[in-house]
Amino acid sequence: MVGTPHDRPAGATRAPGPEDVLTAAEAAHLAARQTPPADEIHALPPAPPQPADNRDTVRLPRRRPAPRRLRHAPLAVAAVVAATWAALLTYVPVAAGLGLVQLVEGAGSVGGTARLGLAGWLLGHGVPLRTPSGPLGLAPLTVAGFAAWRVSRAGVHATRAIRARGSGSPRRALAVAVAVGIAYGVLGLVAGALVNASGPPLSPIRAGGTLAVFGAFAALSGALRSTGGLGAVAARTPAALRDGLRTGVVAALAMLGIGALLAGTAIAIAGGDAADTIAAYHTGAAGQAGITLICLAYAPNAAVWAAAYLIGPGFAIGGDTVVRATEVNVGALPAVPLVAGLPAAPLDGPAALALCLPLVAGAVAGWLLARRVRAASPGTAEGGWRRLLGAAVIAGPVAGVLLGLAAFASAGPLGDGRLAEVGPVGWQVGAVSSGVMALGTLTGAAIGWGLLRRRG
Repeated sequence: MVGTPHDRPAGATRAPGPEDVLTAAEAAHLAARQTPPADEIHALPPAPPQPADNRDTVRLPRRRPAPRRLRHAPLAVAAVVAATWAALLTYVPVAAGLGLVQLVEGAGSVGGTARLGLAGWLLGHGVPLRTPSGPLGLAPLTVAGFAAWRVSRAGVHATRAIRARGSGSPRRALAVAVAVGIAYGVLGLVAGALVNASGPPLSPIRAGGTLAVFGAFAALSGALRSTGGLGAVAARTPAALRDGLRTGVVAALAMLGIGALLAGTAIAIAGGDAADTIAAYHTGAAGQAGITLICLAYAPNAAVWAAAYLIGPGFAIGGDTVVRATEVNVGALPAVPLVAGLPAAPLDGPAALALCLPLVAGAVAGWLLARRVRAASPGTAEGGWRRLLGAAVIAGPVAGVLLGLAAFASAGPLGDGRLAEVGPVGWQVGAVSSGVMALGTLTGAAIGWGLLRRRG
């Protein structure tokens, strides 16, 4: 008799029956059909990578390639390119102004205009020309100032090209200035040879030497600013000397500004006579435009002459002539619009108060000096006063030297004979202005220091 499950003892296992065997066989058969053969497993494509959890991923820093070192230009190449570009930018306006009459009126050729422009360009740098009526050495200071600015920028560009910008090295700035000066001198030598071949006679050697010195000093100013060498030199300079140099420059610029204002006012008052002088040339509209441009080129010369007039020594318009505040002695004047504003008599009456303007220029510079020193040393009154006094004493000679150099640059001959001396005498202007500016800066510094101390 077969017993039921309830009749088996506890813990006894049941023997597999036919149904269990069939179920197991069917499961094994299905598993064998779904599993590929072993030789086909390696042929299957790899499973796609599963996205990793960003929270558990450690990202290594990306290695950046080493920066490529940029090669700087050789100093010689940089100087030649910068100097050539500066020369071209200053030559083109001069040639255009001088050739305006010839090209429009049909009085000259393109080649002649180009050579005339080279002669005017060299004259603007102070290179005298020899003409049939005598030497021509009165340099237009507008051309000189524009050329000095462009060559200064050439020093900046050359400094950047050799990767010396911000280096703080006065030595590298000096090297740039010498290189640009040599390149500019070579250009002057070439221009002088071209002009001398078929134009106004001049000395090519002198032209090259003059432009080399001109280019070196102008480029040095730009190179010192670009390298930061000017700040390095200033940091090693005593404070009184540094303030005195700055104040002297300010006083000289203020005096030249007053001279420009006086010259412009005088020419504006005599505008009718100047217009009649221009119309008397009978050159047409183009010729009158050319004459006007030439007058503008000499406008800074007139400003320097007016400053010399106020300071005291005055200036000359030819031999045995003098134009100063206390004396006016001129003869027949050249037919130039700029001379229309010359005074006809010495200053008298209320107009004589204009002679105080040089003292005013120095006093303004001294007052600015007092403000600067007071701001630099607010808590040391005694030390600040010594620094102020020393700087004010130095500022007078510095302004005198600058004004003397400006007077020297603004003068020159306009031929032989009567017009062999035109403009002020540089050493006289420098000597007188040194004393006048020293007195003005001391007065302005003392007044400014007292007012600033009273304000606290």
